[in-house]
Amino acid sequence: MHIITLKPRHNERLRAGHTWIFSNELQHVPKELEAGSLVEVQDANTRSYGTALFHPNSLISARLLGTSIDALSVDFFAERIRAALRLRERLFPRETSYRLVFGESDFLPGLVIDRYCSSAEGTIGDDYFVLQTLSAGMDTRVEMICEALRRVFPRTKAIVEKNNSALRQHDGLELRESVLWGDVPAELPISENGITFSLSLLHGQKTGYFLDQKLNRLKIKELCGGMRVMDCFTNQGGFALHAAAGGAREVLGLDSSESAIDRCRINTGLNGMGNQARFETSDVFDFLHSEAAKRDANFQMPPDQRWDCIILDPPAFAKSRKAVQQALRGYAKLNRAALKLLPKGGFLATGSCSHHVSESALFSVIQEEAVRERRQLRLVFRGMQSPCHPILVNMAETQYLKFFIFEVE
Repeated sequence: MHIITLKPRHNERLRAGHTWIFSNELQHVPKELEAGSLVEVQDANTRSYGTALFHPNSLISARLLGTSIDALSVDFFAERIRAALRLRERLFPRETSYRLVFGESDFLPGLVIDRYCSSAEGTIGDDYFVLQTLSAGMDTRVEMICEALRRVFPRTKAIVEKNNSALRQHDGLELRESVLWGDVPAELPISENGITFSLSLLHGQKTGYFLDQKLNRLKIKELCGGMRVMDCFTNQGGFALHAAAGGAREVLGLDSSESAIDRCRINTGLNGMGNQARFETSDVFDFLHSEAAKRDANFQMPPDQRWDCIILDPPAFAKSRKAVQQALRGYAKLNRAALKLLPKGGFLATGSCSHHVSESALFSVIQEEAVRERRQLRLVFRGMQSPCHPILVNMAETQYLKFFIFEVE
C-alpha cells in the first residue's frame, strides 16, 4: 500500500481523534495516486494512523477509516453498517426511520445513509434507503455499499442516491440523483414519534426528511398542549404536526415552498389533524413583520389572536465561515420578530443548522435581541441534532445543529 507522510509536528489532531488530513499537512505523497485510493498515513516518526481514503486534488487529502486494511470490500461495509444499526436500535427501539450512517461519526467518511421503513411504528416492514456519497472514496464504491445494505437489510425494496450536495464539488464529483436499485413508490408513509408522514424520496429535499430534529420535535409535542403555535420554515410539517399531536388547539405552519406546503397538507390529512393544523405558503420574515404590525396596533391582543409558541427552524444561513456575520444578522432579525409576538409565559423554540455558527454565538444573538425587546428569557430546553447523527467528540465538523426553547417573560 502507498504511504503518505505528515510534516513534522502535524500529528496532534490525529492523535486526538480527528480523521481528516489536509493537503498542507503532507510532506510526502506518491505520484499518480487516483482519487479514492487507499493509503497508509504515517507521521514524520513513521508512526501509523491506519488506512485512509486519498484524494490528490482536494483540500481534505485523506480521510481515515479508523482501521488498517489492505482493501475495501462488501464485508467491510456490511460490518460498519451493522455496527451503525446496533447503535440506532439501542437509541430508538421503537423507531424505524433514522439516519443509519453519519459519515465520519460512523467511521465511514463521506457517506450518509438514511433508513426509511414503510411500516408502522415498532413493526418490521420494507426498507428504503437514501444515500449520499460526499467523497471520491465512497463514490467509487457505491455498488459495494448497495450490496452491503441489501445484505444487512434483507427487506430492502429500493436504494436512492440524492447526490445533490455542493460538498461533492470539493472532491470534483458531479451532482446527480438516481435510483441505484429497486423500485421507489411515489409516496412512502413512515412513522416518527407516532405520527405518520408521507415522503417523496425522489422529489423531496435532500435525503427526503430532516431526521436530525427527531427529539426536538418530540419535546415540542410534550410542550404545546392547549397552545396556539406558529411553525416557521415548516418544510413537511414536522414540528407543526408534533405540536398538534401534543394537543395544541391551533397550529399554523409557514414555508415559502408551495410543494412543501402541499406535502404538509397531505400529512395533516393522514393524521386526521385538519381541525388543528393549517398551512400557508409565505415568506416567514414578511409574515412575522405583518404580525408584529398587528401587535403594535393592538398591544393587548386577545388570547385567541396571540401566539403562545413560535418555532424557528430556518435553513442554514451560513454555508461558509465568510457568511457567519451575515447569518448572525439574519438570526437576530428572525428572533427579534418572534420575540415581539410572544406574550408573557410564551415559548420561543429556535435553532440553527449552520455548522459555522457556534452554539455560543447563536445564544448571544438571541440574548441580545431579548434585551433589545426588553424581554427576559428562561432557558427550559437545550437540544441538538438527533443521536442518530452522533458527534465525534474530537471532530467539531460532525456537530452542527443547535436548538433552544425559552420561556419568555
